[in-house]
Amino acid sequence: MNLALLLLILNLFVGVFSKEALKPNVVNVGAIFSFSTTNGRVAKVAMKAAENDINSDPSILGGKKLSITLHDSNFSSFLGIIGALQFMETDTVAIIGPQSSGMAHVLSHLANELHVPLLSFTALDPGLSPLQFPFFVQTAPNDKFQMTAIAEMISYFRWAEVIAVFNDDDQNRNGVITLDDELAGRRCRISYKAVLPPDPTATSSDVRRELTKIQMMESRVIVLHTFSGTGLLVFEVAKSLGMMGKGYVWIASTWLSTVLDSTSPLKPETAKSIRGALTLRPHTPDSKKKRDFISHWNQLSRGSIGFNPYGLYAYDTVWMIARAVKLLLDQGGNISFSNYAHLADAGGMDLNLSALSIFDGGKQLLKNIIETNVTGLTGPVRFDQDRSRINPSYDVINVVKSGYRPVGFWSNHSGLSIMPPETFYGKKPNRSSLNQHLGSVVWPGGGTRPRGWVFPNNGRQLRIGVPNRVSFRDFVSIVNGTDKVQGYCIDVFLAAIKLMPYAVPYRFIPFGDGLKNPSYYELVSKINSGVFDGAVGDIAIVTDRTRIVDFTQPYIESGLVVVAPVKRISLSPWSFARPFTPFMWAVTAAFFLIVGSVVWILEHRINDEFRGPPRQQIVTILTFSFSTMFFAHRENTVSTLGRLVLIIWLFVVLIINSSYTASLTSILTVQQLSSPIKGIDSLISSSEPIGFQVGSFARSYLIEELNIPRSRLIALGSPEEYAEALEKRTVAAIVDEQPYVDLFLSEHCEFSVRGQEFTKRSWGFAFPRDSPLAIDMSTAILALSENGELQKIRDRWLSRSACSSEESNDESEELDLKSFWGLFLICGSACILALLVYFLLMFHQFSQHCPEEPGSTSRDRSRTYSSRLRTCLSFIDKKVEKSQSSSKRKREGTPPKGYHKENV
Repeated sequence: MNLALLLLILNLFVGVFSKEALKPNVVNVGAIFSFSTTNGRVAKVAMKAAENDINSDPSILGGKKLSITLHDSNFSSFLGIIGALQFMETDTVAIIGPQSSGMAHVLSHLANELHVPLLSFTALDPGLSPLQFPFFVQTAPNDKFQMTAIAEMISYFRWAEVIAVFNDDDQNRNGVITLDDELAGRRCRISYKAVLPPDPTATSSDVRRELTKIQMMESRVIVLHTFSGTGLLVFEVAKSLGMMGKGYVWIASTWLSTVLDSTSPLKPETAKSIRGALTLRPHTPDSKKKRDFISHWNQLSRGSIGFNPYGLYAYDTVWMIARAVKLLLDQGGNISFSNYAHLADAGGMDLNLSALSIFDGGKQLLKNIIETNVTGLTGPVRFDQDRSRINPSYDVINVVKSGYRPVGFWSNHSGLSIMPPETFYGKKPNRSSLNQHLGSVVWPGGGTRPRGWVFPNNGRQLRIGVPNRVSFRDFVSIVNGTDKVQGYCIDVFLAAIKLMPYAVPYRFIPFGDGLKNPSYYELVSKINSGVFDGAVGDIAIVTDRTRIVDFTQPYIESGLVVVAPVKRISLSPWSFARPFTPFMWAVTAAFFLIVGSVVWILEHRINDEFRGPPRQQIVTILTFSFSTMFFAHRENTVSTLGRLVLIIWLFVVLIINSSYTASLTSILTVQQLSSPIKGIDSLISSSEPIGFQVGSFARSYLIEELNIPRSRLIALGSPEEYAEALEKRTVAAIVDEQPYVDLFLSEHCEFSVRGQEFTKRSWGFAFPRDSPLAIDMSTAILALSENGELQKIRDRWLSRSACSSEESNDESEELDLKSFWGLFLICGSACILALLVYFLLMFHQFSQHCPEEPGSTSRDRSRTYSSRLRTCLSFIDKKVEKSQSSSKRKREGTPPKGYHKENV
């Protein structure tokens, strides 16, 4: 309410109330409630009890008396404003209330101007921001936490859509907005918002009109966020409409728990109408102070009203004010008021506003209230940085025949649990869905957990779109001249429908002109626009479609493959050479010679079998190296380096032999197919045209993902067109989904799949976004897969005595050097290292046996270089007797073979 209106109200009523003389020994506190309501009556008893307890302890206010003045707003915001003005006139330090958030929005402007704190435990609108209303303090958890708890309950029970029924006022409206936001974060939503007139003006006809609409809707989960008067009326009308039976879920906000706690016993009609509902109650930890207070409640209330948790919040709120005032006085402040000059001069109006004054200590009192840190009847009383009560939590209550029972708890710290929230406060917060638990619930009408939705009660069948195919009709087809639909996909759908736990009325509607295969993206788009309620057929689950609809669990794999013409490769007399490429043969032969030469160098000085005339040594190198292929070499190696090189080479030979044998066996025993197209990579690198099926997602995939020019793509509509295009070389290959290709190849043996499947796709049934039917159908498809029925359907429609069952493997690739270069690298490195070590040892021995003559000039040394080089080569070529060889020959009684001192 703007300032001018407040001034007008003040001008009308300022003469009605006279300013009370300031009494230094009295601390005035106001309270604005509708005292005919349940919470108003409970708050009145609790506040007076707190006032008496405070005044009975002189140490609290240092001899001052706390005086709480009650004002009944009687559901009227206008009367609430009048009460607030009256309190402002009587130098009130704080006001408890108002009860409703709508009134709180108005009175907070007054509180801001006059620095009088407003403390409310019932006006819990999340929209009452402390930034906009700094002097308004919510002393109970606001409705943001209550809506979060309800959203987590809905997510816990796996419901996707809910209907919100609420009064059209600030608190309930903003609460439902908050609920919608919380549900969206959990992939749920409010499908319909039923708005009722503000409490208590809603009538039975208003409620009946909205509930009749809800009966015709799909969702059966109803969140009732109202006040007690309207809430009980809604349940009464729902009972008469049969909406408290099986299949329905009712979740009421905290108003219902206050009715259950404070109204005992309930009227039989009321008790029956709310049976099975879930509700929340503000959770307060158990303590001796709390038990003592509750035990005296009947004495305090004189049996006029039953206790509920808001009585504890009312009691603690009064104590918060008293402690804040005591701290203010201890800080040297005093309770004083000063005139508000801005109002006196506003607009030149002749108004007597001197009755209103600013509380001088209001800011400090507000600061003391916000910094409260005590333990009250409601548990720890402390505010976080957002001015919200710490550790907000609720009891989850289920209404049963005998009354109600708790089924769990919710807290902002640990979420849903069956243990009290305070048991988790010492642990790290864990809101994981795996740790959320609630006890068993008695639902309306009994039975198991409702699925939360039904088909709309309007007699309309589900409109299921099916593609009117002209090719590959084994998957889905319309029987000519009838409205009958048949095929593999249809049988899977019908089998899944039979496993659904409820009846699903439906009718098939063909999509397409019957002259060519329809666009599947357009078919799926019809679901998003509301033309169809679902689509059944050979519909691939691809990204652009999942953005607009929900798919079921896949029922068949369907990735893209390449089909191309192939020719049989006949065997020839030279087939034995095919396992290796020519380059591989050349490198292998070269290494045979290299290894043989290296072993000869390492063995020549010490092994008689590697000595002799030059012709004999060349023959030895050749026979030794090539005989290693069969591990039958005649010559023995005696040097350590020679044996090391030979061991590594024999390992290489073993691998080469094994690979050659395996490849040759495959070539000689398996029918080979040849085609220039090896797979998708070779197809992309070529410039030849590519065929695809009309309506398939293959076209968009080839263009958008593989960047193939549109000019290369040719649309084909049937298996006959496939075969004709491939035979006439109109296309080099066809890219299509695996199930279509399997059927095509079952009748065309001259073609084959080339390469591997290069996308991972599947087929599924499409339904609108967030449709519960998609989830239930997915469960049914999984059941079909587990019991083997899905495979039986596939065998019935797609099994062929196909020539595709013959060997149509890709051409066996020749083994290239890239498969073995690591082995050759190891062997070559070993040869180089062995030679390096060998020649270093030789040069070292040569320098010891033939030292350079000392004192020779540079000229002399240059003349002897060639002579010294010849001497070195002679030294390296010289035969050296090994002790082992000598002893062996001595034992045999024979002289060394070819022994002489001269160089050989």
